[in-house]
Amino acid sequence: MRVMNMTIKSAIVQRLQEICEAKAIKPNDLAVRSGITPSTVYSLLDPKRKDLSVITLKKLCDGLNIPLVEFFDTDVFRNLEQEIK
Repeated sequence: MRVMNMTIKSAIVQRLQEICEAKAIKPNDLAVRSGITPSTVYSLLDPKRKDLSVITLKKLCDGLNIPLVEFFDTDVFRNLEQEIK
């Protein structure tokens, strides 16, 4: 399965939302658990923002109590289109 027109950023946001929904964690709670500001979490979820720090993602994964490898271990990341065209 190919994921059409999905960037790595949108895939990360989708995955964060899936995990938060499954664990019943709201963005503010995720920020507190991760040691980052709520505005950082909301900014990350904003589709207009294109970049995302790996350090921020690691902190979010720590707050979700999952390793990075588990975060990325889904079909959405295996099937992303190339970012360079």
